[in-house]
Amino acid sequence: MTACVPPDALGRRVSCDTHYGTVRYVGSVSRTAGIWLGVEWDDPQRGKHDGSYEGTQYFKCRHPKGGSFIRPNKANFGVDFPTAVKDRYGLNDKQDVQCGTQNILVFGTKTVEFVGMDSVAEQQRQVQLSKLVDISVRECAVSHAGEPEEISRTCANMRHINLSKNLISSWETVIAIASQVQHLETLNVSENKMKFPSTSSSISSAFSNLKILALNQTEITWTEVLLCAQGWPALEELYLSSNNITVLERPDNVLQTLKLLDLSDNQLLDGNQLHLIAHLPRLEQLILRNTDISSIHFPDVGFGCKTKMLPLLKRLAINDNKISQWSSINELDKLPSLRSLQCNNNPLMDTEKNPETLKQLIIAKISQLEVLNNCEILPAERRGAELDYRKIFGNDWLKAGGHWNPEKNRPSEEFLAAHPRYPSLCLKYGAPEEGELKGRQPLTLKNQLLTLTIKCPEKPEQKPVEKKLPESMTIQKVKGLLYRLFKIPGSELKLSYESSKLEGKEVELDNDLKPLQFYSIESGDCVLVRW
Repeated sequence: MTACVPPDALGRRVSCDTHYGTVRYVGSVSRTAGIWLGVEWDDPQRGKHDGSYEGTQYFKCRHPKGGSFIRPNKANFGVDFPTAVKDRYGLNDKQDVQCGTQNILVFGTKTVEFVGMDSVAEQQRQVQLSKLVDISVRECAVSHAGEPEEISRTCANMRHINLSKNLISSWETVIAIASQVQHLETLNVSENKMKFPSTSSSISSAFSNLKILALNQTEITWTEVLLCAQGWPALEELYLSSNNITVLERPDNVLQTLKLLDLSDNQLLDGNQLHLIAHLPRLEQLILRNTDISSIHFPDVGFGCKTKMLPLLKRLAINDNKISQWSSINELDKLPSLRSLQCNNNPLMDTEKNPETLKQLIIAKISQLEVLNNCEILPAERRGAELDYRKIFGNDWLKAGGHWNPEKNRPSEEFLAAHPRYPSLCLKYGAPEEGELKGRQPLTLKNQLLTLTIKCPEKPEQKPVEKKLPESMTIQKVKGLLYRLFKIPGSELKLSYESSKLEGKEVELDNDLKPLQFYSIESGDCVLVRW
């Protein structure tokens, strides 16, 4: 090997112009002179072949066009961490030169040289480095830790480090850096394709205080995560998006302090693996976006009960997946602490043509949900969704053996499996009566007309008016109609409604963008207008 090729070049990460790759071969190539590096590029479009040249296979690539040969002087093998920090924060050797030119001052005709100014500048630089708490050397070509103990001498107060998109080739390098940072709390090493340990012999105490770790796009597997996690005793947030995680295993005795786990953009081979990572007692947020999940099931309890799995989970993201059955939504009601759900872009979302209907069904099925797809669920919206759900499936409940007389109420197991919350809704609002269910229109019927009485309680001279309005009409459009009736601008109107079922209570119609059906208004109700 020539002098410009590091002795450990094979397997090292390199950059060339704006491209990143891994050295897969070092040596000669037939009918050429000198040493070549065979590189497998992260972006296959940068490559030319699969590692073969004129019939000889020098190295292998995952992509048939992912490799090429470059001369060693074209490859950047990176710099050590302290050098990158000094370069990024303007504390490098170039400043020494500038300081050196200022060591001589002229007073009249006399030239005075200040001896020792270089050492003073060095001391000042060390002080500046030692004050840094948050350090980002993203895309600074960091490849190794540098001289032993240099980091601990120069950057003693670091707590948060961003090492993303560098030239780190192995987890050992990360340990070498972290072991010199006594109070490390946050570490981002995303976008470094590196080798991870295969045995527990590489477990280090370097991460004993680490709370947040990002390993996105590092090609780590779940088995490697569990192995390394033995060295993360205080970790609270773990980001593992876009990796090689295809199979999950139960995390026994590791990750028990974890509050947030991001597994998004990992293509799980089995779409029903959620219960395997459900034994994380402190997990509050789980991100499973685009992971090929097709179903959700908590097998430890039956419908209508709360699972012991994920007892503190408050926020769950399962958008961009393959969930197609309502049974998976029913299962989410088993989570005792779930408050926020993201579930857009699943086949299930196509089962209802009306998005408002879909939203109401999800709200009714998950009792404690407060935020759905980043939208807050207001108390009036929950009440309306649950009342509608109770009515829509009331006839199915009766056919399945349901009855308003508790002694005769024996709905089938099949009905309870499909609608596990129905009994609790009957307890909350009362069982639907037969007259209440007659002629009930499907919830998806658009523009169903409501016969409403419009009153102005503070203007007795205004006589009540009866109007037929579509239930899909927004409050804003209702105000437009009222403007034509009363000649009062919509911005000055305050609307509410009362119903015989609300026992004299008024419900404010306070969101101009919501339709009448959002508030569960029914024919015969009275809209109250004030200004």
